[in-house]
Amino acid sequence: MVYYDSNIKRLMWYIFAGMRGGPTRIRILTLLSQRPCNMNQIKKDLTLDYKTVQHHIKLLEENRLVTSEEKRYGTVYFTSQIFEQNRKVFEEIQEKIKE
Repeated sequence: MVYYDSNIKRLMWYIFAGMRGGPTRIRILTLLSQRPCNMNQIKKDLTLDYKTVQHHIKLLEENRLVTSEEKRYGTVYFTSQIFEQNRKVFEEIQEKIKE
């Protein structure tokens, strides 16, 4: 089942282009698209502050773009099925922001 509607497109535009921190969220999702990571790995790979990673992961999780198996220390995060089904929208936004 494909989850797509105009609301997800609007949501993604808002999260990545309409709010401060959009470029950081793009970097996090790009990393998670390559491989699942925990917050410490994200922090290290993207040279970000742990609290920054925590904030962005929470926002991405609340908007169902990132998912995890367990809620505890060392939790590994993945891109969600909704994100994967709407990857083209993400890539379109990524390209527009680069311009």
